[in-house]
Amino acid sequence: MRRPPSDAPGVPAPRKRFGQHFLTDPRILARIADALEIRAGDAVVEIGPGRGALTGQLVGRVGPSGHLTAIEVDRDLAAHLRQQFASHPECEIVERDVLDGGVAPAAGAPYLLAGNIPYNITTPIIFQALRSPRAGRMVFLVQREVAERLAAPPGSEAYGALSANVQALATVELLFRVAAGAFTPPPRVESAVIRLVPLATPVVAPEEEEPFRLLVQALFSFRRKQLARGVRDACGMSAAAAAELLARAGLTPTVRPEVLSP
Repeated sequence: MRRPPSDAPGVPAPRKRFGQHFLTDPRILARIADALEIRAGDAVVEIGPGRGALTGQLVGRVGPSGHLTAIEVDRDLAAHLRQQFASHPECEIVERDVLDGGVAPAAGAPYLLAGNIPYNITTPIIFQALRSPRAGRMVFLVQREVAERLAAPPGSEAYGALSANVQALATVELLFRVAAGAFTPPPRVESAVIRLVPLATPVVAPEEEEPFRLLVQALFSFRRKQLARGVRDACGMSAAAAAELLARAGLTPTVRPEVLSP
């Protein structure tokens, strides 16, 4: 299938199957880079660099003594980026799917993470980014509704499984909104920029993260059910066993999952 024409000669056009919407507003790009609080010499990873607009902001901040790894799944865009940043040895373009190989640098050194995340795979990418070793700070451009869910407090309408799972591992700040007109092509939704900072002491230990995530998702699939019934259905327990478990945890069996903090 032929791709739509690009808006500049030699620049790959957006691919719909990758959910590509390229941010073009230089003021917003600068605000995203500023939110990462990069210092010269830092190691930075960028997810989905696209045409390199944010990449240019990031590489200027890491400086010659730092390192920027830009992970791009689109073969044509990766080739374009290598040519575009050929004069910057501190900028490495990696062609692969971020969901297949993780985001942390191979050396295991401290790093920062940024990206304009495709809306159709936002949740898997965020969970991938929160796997250890985590970045010291993460700044993402996501759909506004997702940003609001990520930052929602317990008891609010937007609070859900995604909120609880992410907030168990990191603080979430909704920094600012981004209108659709700042993109090429414009998406049909508003966007927002969020910043995640991993907790010094997460709610769950590393070996508990996956079972915790699964339990939270299961409980929120019974969102309108009281906790006692949700635990029974999610864990396959009898009513008596669920009541005993909740009593040991100090939880009221009649509350609903959406009022519980992580």
